[in-house]
Amino acid sequence: MARYTGPKTKIARKFGEAIFGEDKSFEKRNYPPGQHGQNRRRGKKSEYAIQLAEKQKAKYTYGILERQFRNMFKRATAAQGITGEVLLQLCESRLDNVVYRMGIAPSRSAARQLVSHRHITVNGEKVNIPSYQLKAGDVVAVREKSKSLEAVQNSLANASQVYEWITWNSEKKEGTFVSVPQRLQIPENINEQFIVELYSK
Repeated sequence: MARYTGPKTKIARKFGEAIFGEDKSFEKRNYPPGQHGQNRRRGKKSEYAIQLAEKQKAKYTYGILERQFRNMFKRATAAQGITGEVLLQLCESRLDNVVYRMGIAPSRSAARQLVSHRHITVNGEKVNIPSYQLKAGDVVAVREKSKSLEAVQNSLANASQVYEWITWNSEKKEGTFVSVPQRLQIPENINEQFIVELYSK
């Protein structure tokens, strides 16, 4: 299963924001990585560099590698609507992302692991594909045998975010993917237009 397994704080420092969630190491060293991180004088970035950085930020945020991301872009281009917005909606509709948004897991990588290890069901069926695309009305639940998992219980106890496009039933430990989120409902700090411009070259 392809995924990024390198140092996360280093990546967060590269983009200047905690894209992997709360990170104490990032808070202590909120400057670019490398020997001269604090003192480096950076010239003006080229248009290409800005576009590339935005694409990389989106890929790391959602835990998607290049080939998969490019395929998603092709799907977004073929779909109706604004390409950049559709691309982010496809990222948000991934099963691992929705598991994270529901609070079942504290991070997207933890959500990916829960899905891969068959702890999650969609409409009553076990699904172990993190990139599975959910449709409006799909019911995502913690498998009966997995409801007592300490990791799941701790994550749900600390979950505080509420999203308009997701409902959650804490008693049943299941939620509904009500609808595909609109751009304004997606909290990620990503300029999708730069990604579209990069892939359109």
